[in-house]
Amino acid sequence: MKIKIIIKYLLMVGLFSTSCNKMDLEPISTISEKSFWKSENDATGALNGLYFHMRSVSSQNLYLWGEGRSEILGSSITASQGYDIYYNNALNATVTGPNWQSMYLIVHDANLLIKNVPNIQFTNEKNKNSILGQAYATRAWAYFVMSKTWGGLPLVLEPTTGNDPERVNQKKSTQIEVFKSIKDDIEISLTYLTDAEFPQGKNVWSRPAVQALKAEVYLWSGKLLQGGENDVRIALAAIQEVKLSKVVLLPNFSDVFSPSNENNQEIIFSLSYNSLEPTRSTIFNWMYANDGYFPANLTDSETKLALGVLGGGYGIAPTAIVRNQFTTDDLRRNATFLEIYVTQDGIKKIHSSVNMKFRGVVVNGAREYTNDYILFRYADILLMKAEAKNYLNQDPTEEINIIRKRAYGPAYQNHVFVNTNKVQNDAEILKERLFEMMFEGKRWWDLIRFNKAIELVPSMKGKPVEQLLWPISQETLSLEPGVEQNPGY
Repeated sequence: MKIKIIIKYLLMVGLFSTSCNKMDLEPISTISEKSFWKSENDATGALNGLYFHMRSVSSQNLYLWGEGRSEILGSSITASQGYDIYYNNALNATVTGPNWQSMYLIVHDANLLIKNVPNIQFTNEKNKNSILGQAYATRAWAYFVMSKTWGGLPLVLEPTTGNDPERVNQKKSTQIEVFKSIKDDIEISLTYLTDAEFPQGKNVWSRPAVQALKAEVYLWSGKLLQGGENDVRIALAAIQEVKLSKVVLLPNFSDVFSPSNENNQEIIFSLSYNSLEPTRSTIFNWMYANDGYFPANLTDSETKLALGVLGGGYGIAPTAIVRNQFTTDDLRRNATFLEIYVTQDGIKKIHSSVNMKFRGVVVNGAREYTNDYILFRYADILLMKAEAKNYLNQDPTEEINIIRKRAYGPAYQNHVFVNTNKVQNDAEILKERLFEMMFEGKRWWDLIRFNKAIELVPSMKGKPVEQLLWPISQETLSLEPGVEQNPGY
């Protein structure tokens, strides 16, 4: 939100824009207003810069905010590499984890597009509308991520091009006010993104993706921000529109995450990574083993084959408390994590476990973590629909059993969901989301939405409810004197 963020943004735009090959050392406002926003290429370059920053955030921070504090992750057989502050819920006013500055950079990207693109002449009005729709959707998503994490926020809806104290030193708006802005941006985005079809690839915002975002936003506000049944009905209507697009549940669960099958029919929106690009999915590197941690007494050839080429930091691993909830006939189990066993003194013992969903690809004999970061897929939408229906006293059986038929295959008859009551149904839906969405950066936020974080996360036992929100970093507080620390820290 400060001037240094704008400089970084403009330098990045220069990398992507075909019409901005030289940057003059002029005042920032002069560069942004007079020298850059002139052509359709400038707008496209700025949009590319926005997605670059989204991908940078999703390389690690987005996962930590959405899942790092849940019960999914724990220590591996090696050093924690500093991730223990998340899964042990040891955050405090000094140790805060990633701050929100990277997200406000994305907001600033969107604000510049929203302000300047309407004044640019396009050869095709549909392209102009698409860019504006994506910008509004991004701003809504960014504030949604931040508000789920920190609660109330400074609402910055104009580009920050100077040190005007009224803009730079804003106080936090309430979470209700932030969500109103999010909802407004979603509706504006949908007026621009009118095509129900996906663009080529699914790595940019589309109308179905915005409807998926709308569904989650309204579920959140309906259940947590006094929106009640009205908001949940709006979420359900958004879900119905997502279903009109060409998305399906793939027959084979593991195929959803195959690097050779990215942008498949189950994906609604994902952030793309490629082996030749500098940005990689850092977080998943720390969930896979390398040769130094490989057990010398492992003789199981099937496990060796499943592991393949090793390579990773292996600082964090899926916890036993979660692994043991999967039944052995759940086909998602082996597609999500692999347990490694060794034999000691004639007794088979577990040695370690690794993430199998997002373990990258092998390029020239080395493992590279280039899996796309999935923001929305159809299974997520089906389970949100079950959640919404249950909240509205409707029967969620159909959606849950669609998920379970794929999950259990031949053993499905042993796992048929039967509607009982709202409380028990909610417990089943939340557990199904755990089995289906593990390692997809959803679990912590799911636990909060279902009001189960303190109950189900061992390291949250006895902590005040205020600590469900993250602390605000000292760096942020020093940059933003109008912002106060969150309660509980």
